[in-house]
Formats: sequence, C-alpha cells, structure tokens
Amino acid sequence: MKLLLTFILLSLISASALAKNIAIVDATVHTMTEQGSLQNATILIKDGKIQTVLAQRPDLAGYEVIEAKGKVVTPGLIGAFTSLGLVEVSSSAGTVDSSYDKTAISSTGAALDVAYAVNPHSSLMAVSRIEGVTSAATTMSNTHQLFQGQGAIITLADTNSPIIKRAAFMSAVAGNQGADDLGGSRAALWVTLEQVLSEATFAQGKTFTPASDWHGITTVADAQALVPVVSGKVPLMIEAHRVADILQIIALKQRHPQLNIVILRATEGWQVAAQIAQAGIPVILNPESNLPYEFDQLSATLANAARLHEAGVLIAIGMNTHNIRLAKQHAGNAVANGLPWEAGLAALTINPARMYGVADKIGSITAGLQADIVIWSGDPLQITEAAEQVFINGEAVVMESRQTKLRDRYLNKRTDKSMHYQRP
Repeated sequence: MKLLLTFILLSLISASALAKNIAIVDATVHTMTEQGSLQNATILIKDGKIQTVLAQRPDLAGYEVIEAKGKVVTPGLIGAFTSLGLVEVSSSAGTVDSSYDKTAISSTGAALDVAYAVNPHSSLMAVSRIEGVTSAATTMSNTHQLFQGQGAIITLADTNSPIIKRAAFMSAVAGNQGADDLGGSRAALWVTLEQVLSEATFAQGKTFTPASDWHGITTVADAQALVPVVSGKVPLMIEAHRVADILQIIALKQRHPQLNIVILRATEGWQVAAQIAQAGIPVILNPESNLPYEFDQLSATLANAARLHEAGVLIAIGMNTHNIRLAKQHAGNAVANGLPWEAGLAALTINPARMYGVADKIGSITAGLQADIVIWSGDPLQITEAAEQVFINGEAVVMESRQTKLRDRYLNKRTDKSMHYQRP
C-alpha cells in the first residue's frame, strides 16, 4: 500500500516540477529586450521558464551549468508564416492538410481551423528545430477561397500537444491568386472582402442556431470566425506583392482602423514604405525576392527589407515551410543588403511574436517567458555558424532529425551488411 501511495504521489508531480534547473554561463546573450545584448552573461532557467538574465555569474548551486564561453545565445527562432505540421509532401496523392477543396461546405474559408490538423510528429519538425526554429505560425496555403482559415501558433517541441495559441490569425490573398479564386478579378475580391467583413461585424454579440434566419454571402460559421478579426483582437494577414494591391490594403485599414492588418510579402513594398509605416501596418516578407517572378513583382529588390525598416515598418522574416531553417540565412542576406543586424535578428524572434500577440510567451529572453533558447557556434545570421544546442520549454532538444540520421548512415557505411539492411 505504501508503495502504491508513493507511486500515485509521484505521478501527480507535474513535468515542469521535474525539469532541470539550468544555467547557461559566459555567453554573448541577445535578449531582444531593453536589456539589450550582454557579454559573458548568465541565463537561469527554472521549471521550463526563464528565471533571470544576469550580467555576472551568481551562485549556481542547484543548477546544471552549461559553459557557453565564445558562444552566442538568442531566443528560439519563430517561423513567421508557414504550413508546418500541415504538409509533408505537397504533391502527395494522400491527404495534404495545408490545402482545401473549395467545393466543400465553407463558403469563404474563414471557419477552417488548422489546430485540428497539426501533426506534431511531422519529420519537418525535427529538421527545423535542430536549426534553431522553436515555434511557428502555421496555416493553410491553398483553399481557393477568400481566406486561408484560422492559423495557429505552435511549438516545435517533441510533444503531442503543439498548440501555443489556436485561432491566432486569419489570412487572405489579395494578389493574382486571390483574384483568380474570386472569379478572376480584383473587382470581385475587394467587394467580397468588404461584404464579408460587414457580415462579421453584424454577427458580433449575436447567438445563432440552425433555425436562425441568415442571408449572408458567407456562412454563419465563417462570420463568427471573423468576429475577433473585425474587432482587432486577431490579426488579418493579407498577401500582396504589387504596389497597387498594397495601397488597397492601406485603404482598407483607413476604412476600418480597428483592423489589425499585417501585409505578407509586400515585394514592391519599398516603393510605398512611408505609407505602410504611417498606417502602422507590419510586414512579413521574403527578403530573397529579387527577380520579377511575375508581373506583380517587377520591382522586386534585395533591399526591400532594409528600406521598409528604415521607413519605420515593423518587419518579420520567415516565409517557408520545408526550408524555414533558412530564415536566418535570409535575414543575413537582408543584413548584407542594408538591414541593421539587430533588426535582422528581431525579424526572426521578437517581431513575429509581437505581430501574433504572443510576446508574453516567446520571442525574447526575459524573466517569466518560455525558455526557448538557442546556443549558436557564432553569429546566427552567418551561414557558416550553426545551432549547437536548442532548448524548448527549458528542455534540451535531441539534436537529431531524419536528415542527420540519413547523413550519418551514408557517411559511416557498414562493411558487414549491404546498405538496404541498414536503418537510418
């Protein structure tokens, strides 16, 4: 009986209570807070949270000490706009949760909720986290409708419960693709968007039943999903490349100042950077856009990120899924083309956290936040440097993925068995 009681008591102890207390010492720490960057600093981690950041080494009794002299420590990187956990192989003949058949029930796509579809054990999770990406915004990429559904903020920890914040944002496409999905014309796209926002505004504070009288162009479920968007509680991410479309987004913000709008891509945004900044609209972009991929991007330039930042626009970098680990390289290239280094690191960490309203959980190294931390061999924006150890929720990540296993398999061949008998 005594053994049984002991077992029950132990099982009631939370996982956080059993977590190690960790001290990372003598590192160059970029906190992404007012504390700035500290040399030879100490980070104390307790119960999966950041306890404190100190400029000197305190008494470390009770802590597992990790020596990081000569190393660089940053917050974990945030995938600013991805489909992580929703897609493995996009051309697969099987189910791809990042896409949606518009012949199904939802009329505008707003009610779609990716939180039901995220696969925390996708091979892309480990591939990304060992490169320093500890969390991400994830959403659908192709619904053939006005909206891409309700996106979520997820952790890349090895867990069965990856959702940090569900229904964290809504996204739409206001370029060629968006126009094509709405009958082939921007004239239809913007009229439809205005009507749907009007219906969502009408739906605020109302309760609907299956017997309710509703004659909107969207469904009740879509309108209700948009209620937090029209009130400004949930950001509306709108993809646009060309100047004309970006100006329409600015005009939308002027008509609906309560909307919390973020522009995605803004490839030609540098041309109207002052207007974007004046409207207070952040931008998530791919700074690698350079050549005119299509008519929407004739003015693409590698200096886009630097020019937007100089104008006062809050920017984030990291628009990819299978190669979100390259976001730090993209930020480094933006720095090489005029973006200040500090802004490049902020674009990977604190800036996306602020855009999605989760800066109180992730994105910086400060007391009380989730201990998502990366120890780098050197400057993380340099392609020659790498993540040496990643922590998520204060736990050291196993620095291994399917790709590293395959690498090791073929680097270290066994001579006693043929290759097809060896497992990665």
